[in-house]
Amino acid sequence: MASSSIFSPKFTPTPNKYPSIAVTSMMSTKILTSFSSHLPSMPLQYVNCKRDFPIAKVASIPYEPVNQDYLEGEFSGHGVTFEGIGDSCVAKMELQNGSIAKLMLPSGLITSYKAHMWHQGVVELLHTSVSEVVDDDDDGDDEAIIQGGISLALSFESGDQDSWSPSTWSLHQVSGSPVDSIQIEIISNDPERKIRLKHIVTLEEDFLSSELVVSNSSSTSLKLLGGVISHLTVSSPDAIYVLGLEGSSFFTRKPILSEFVITPPDYGLKDQPGYGQVYGKMSLGALMSTLGSRKQSNADETESSNSSASEEDDIEGEEDDGYKQLTDEMCRIYTYAPRAFTVMDRGRRNSLSVGRSGFEELYMMSPGSNHEFYSKYAYICVGQSAMLKPITVGPGDEWRGGMFIHNPNLE
Repeated sequence: MASSSIFSPKFTPTPNKYPSIAVTSMMSTKILTSFSSHLPSMPLQYVNCKRDFPIAKVASIPYEPVNQDYLEGEFSGHGVTFEGIGDSCVAKMELQNGSIAKLMLPSGLITSYKAHMWHQGVVELLHTSVSEVVDDDDDGDDEAIIQGGISLALSFESGDQDSWSPSTWSLHQVSGSPVDSIQIEIISNDPERKIRLKHIVTLEEDFLSSELVVSNSSSTSLKLLGGVISHLTVSSPDAIYVLGLEGSSFFTRKPILSEFVITPPDYGLKDQPGYGQVYGKMSLGALMSTLGSRKQSNADETESSNSSASEEDDIEGEEDDGYKQLTDEMCRIYTYAPRAFTVMDRGRRNSLSVGRSGFEELYMMSPGSNHEFYSKYAYICVGQSAMLKPITVGPGDEWRGGMFIHNPNLE
């Protein structure tokens, strides 16, 4: 039997350790206490590398090749198997009820969550895109681009070192049983080894969770900015309704892009306030710019255009729709939002609950419905985040936060 995770419905929290969060789905009466082929089938997209904006590539990160034989010998069992893909490796978690989750190493990207349904089949809940960059030098060395799924778009900054974002993860521990619960723990450290990140991925019969543990061993406070970004696959954003956000305050901001976030190239071209496009590598400075910094990256921009762009990024409001349809392009950061809410897809005729712990903000982005059904852009982005206000981790302290996806469709 696997040790109980704080994400598990079976977990009983001890005093002064992890606060319990009761999550009541509007589509289900089940109550969860504090959280606790390798990719979905997608048509291969061919992209010319001379695009007007850079796309982060998995192959562009200087990963060390993963030793699949070592991982199989050291960590196989517990319902986990490994298979190599080039210099990467896919860890597959599979329960006896048919639920499956896949995690790529060393990138740490969760590429798939297939949930068991009432009709005894499984349905993919995450959206992952596999594209190929056609190399113009004709040497045949084309590179694959893998985006979507669930990723950690994080940046850290402390007073005694430069900002740092995790990009390479190592497998630390595998535990559990294919009967009811499997857990994979991966870790990443900054170059100075003063920041230690632990990412715990837990698969149970009716949910998948991603828990982050940040340990600060430096003598100064650490600022965390970013979040856990999930791409939920949908028939079309036009068929998506979000239940439970009524009364939540929000700020309309430009979408963020980290290594794995998908954003349509034409996003924000419509004449609508608050929409825009920001591309580039993830760093604390880049995140601040993406999330509404009034400083323009182009020094040649005029003062008037700078002021105009800033005004567009700072639209504030309150959600007045308890049954919100995501037809239009939107990118919002909700504050004072509920810890859990329900996403209903009328096209696929299913629903799921999304919840968070530790993070105070909810990031939500819809690419809009002017794309083909079930296409590369048939998804919505949900992030448990710290984008408006960074999370501070004191010297020698530890912080925990994360998200879960609950599947209420078993019965």
